Amino acid sequence: MSGRVVVTGGSGFIGAYLVKRLVRDGWNVAVVDNLVRGDAARLSDVVDDIELFTSDERDQDALEKAFGGADVVMHLAAVNGTENFYKRPELVLDVGLRGALAVVNAGRASGVPDLVVASSAEVYQTPSVVPTPEDVALMLPDSINPRYSYGGSKIVSELIAFNYAQEHYRQVQVFRPHNVYGPDMGWKHVIPQFITRALKGREEVPAGAVPFQIQGDGSETRAFCYVDDIVDGIVAMYTHGGHREIYHIGNDEMVSIRDLVGRVGRTLGIDLDIQPSEAAAGGTPVRCPDITKMRKLGYRPEVSLDEGLQRTAAWYLENSSATVMNELL
Repeated sequence: MSGRVVVTGGSGFIGAYLVKRLVRDGWNVAVVDNLVRGDAARLSDVVDDIELFTSDERDQDALEKAFGGADVVMHLAAVNGTENFYKRPELVLDVGLRGALAVVNAGRASGVPDLVVASSAEVYQTPSVVPTPEDVALMLPDSINPRYSYGGSKIVSELIAFNYAQEHYRQVQVFRPHNVYGPDMGWKHVIPQFITRALKGREEVPAGAVPFQIQGDGSETRAFCYVDDIVDGIVAMYTHGGHREIYHIGNDEMVSIRDLVGRVGRTLGIDLDIQPSEAAAGGTPVRCPDITKMRKLGYRPEVSLDEGLQRTAAWYLENSSATVMNELL
């Protein structure tokens, strides 16, 4: 398939990988991103092949200009990262809620037929079934805890996509990515933090095991999915999926956080001495998607966790200067 596609948040982590894939596939690609949280350098390889609108995703008038003539809008703009959920919940909610409304209304005004909206595994918090299918009840356990600013905003975004917008689009799809990782994903997510902390720890402890503190006891489990596999899933969903459907895009290879630390250490050649600590309030002990629905569309995650960690660690080794790490840690 090809045509004109607009990606909001296209200089973000997943967004940039998606934009480059869509360019390779022959789409006429436009990106809407205010570049406050994203990084234009992620698009340097395709900057001559895209149209960039440096607009805020909450600005409906600007969105209408960008959306003109589009066959599909893929709305990925959001304030992600667990650290942001706790420290900047107002911004997380403002971008999540007002951004979703502005995107849906601008698409409606511009006559865009198809809408794809990125949700999150955070809509489940602690799911009642693992591996988790798409029809499990969504959960907001505690409206006081700022962690749920992100999951709550994604629940509302899904309601906006499927109900507020239902009369105005030919096709509406929502995907829930699960624990995406890869090169150049930023510095506020678990795998980049583990990598940079391990490197910093080796500088401080040149020989022997490096003390490595984690939140909780390390028994928490996740299913991490390499970013290229996530992008493959988005394309497969849009190409083969149905209207008013939700899809889990991820990997069902589960790993404990303790095992993840060990794999990061082995990838870097560093012996990490895990030191448990108090778990963060609102954390989820287990998360793994049931991807049966996506498998029926032909989706198959290809990159193993060990291979993905090697690729990711190589990027951070090349790009993690001592100055950067001192500022972050």
